[in-house]
Amino acid sequence: MNTSTKPETNRLVAIDQFRGLIIIFMVLANYLGGVHSTPIWLQHAPDIGLTVIDLIAPCFIFAIGLTYGLSWKRRKAAYGKRRTYQHFFTRFMAILGIGTLLSAGEIWLQVDDTTINWGVLQAIGAAGILTLMVIELPTACRAVIGLGLLGIYQFMLDKFWLSAILQSPHGGLAGSLAWGSMMILATVLADFFHDIRARKLTLPLSILTLLAGIGVAFWLPVSKHRISFSYVLVSLGISALLFLATDWLVTKRKLHNTLLDAWGKNPLVLYVLHLILLGIVFLPGIPSWYSDAELWLVILQAAGLVGVLSAIATWLEKKHIQLSL
Repeated sequence: MNTSTKPETNRLVAIDQFRGLIIIFMVLANYLGGVHSTPIWLQHAPDIGLTVIDLIAPCFIFAIGLTYGLSWKRRKAAYGKRRTYQHFFTRFMAILGIGTLLSAGEIWLQVDDTTINWGVLQAIGAAGILTLMVIELPTACRAVIGLGLLGIYQFMLDKFWLSAILQSPHGGLAGSLAWGSMMILATVLADFFHDIRARKLTLPLSILTLLAGIGVAFWLPVSKHRISFSYVLVSLGISALLFLATDWLVTKRKLHNTLLDAWGKNPLVLYVLHLILLGIVFLPGIPSWYSDAELWLVILQAAGLVGVLSAIATWLEKKHIQLSL
């Protein structure tokens, strides 16, 4: 765990704000997931289909892809290739390990009745390791590998894995192939965005990715639970467009939200803390307190959860503390 006590002057504010917004939505989605009165459009689609909540994980994967290549190049220039590989591998294994511990805690506390809970952190960790294998390759090569890996996953899904994937949160270990392809393709779009000469191509490429996903959906349905070919492309395209909208608001309209900035600089810490805070509403085991709570109580608890985390994020920002792996 690295602790930075100095503000970075070269941070791209739009990425922090985009990441902060996604973490806030992720916190709210996890809270609302246990409330029975949550409307359908604020829940994951049961199988085939797409809701707002189904876009949260892809947006976070895309945010990681945005900084993956930049971080790799900086660290490689400073410490060399071997140490950089070691650092990235250790980082994503640590994320996977933290996710495993949290999932074990959920099973122990009977938060989840599955025997194997492959959470979002495990999916991110595995995807990061897969991306590490190709991060040094040219942009075009990564695009081909990302699409090829996704095609292989879809073939295996249709022929052998469908039942197992549907029974595993985030597709389990096998689903990591799809999340990994999403992160690899995210680094491809990020290359265009970070290249001043090619940045203007980011928008049409993002739209093309979305349209390609919609086209594929006529044959392969969009499904977050299956992490289908069409879902990866559709959600990746939407994630890219949402980020470009954030970048436009920040750079062109000068809309700088300091709270989102603070959330975006310590995403992992806030994510872990929100799971701990969720225990306050879950552990009493009183339906009227959480699962069957009335609307006013749901709003109060959700506001309190975000408020406490916002206070922590703001304090870390004021102290110029950034905790990262």
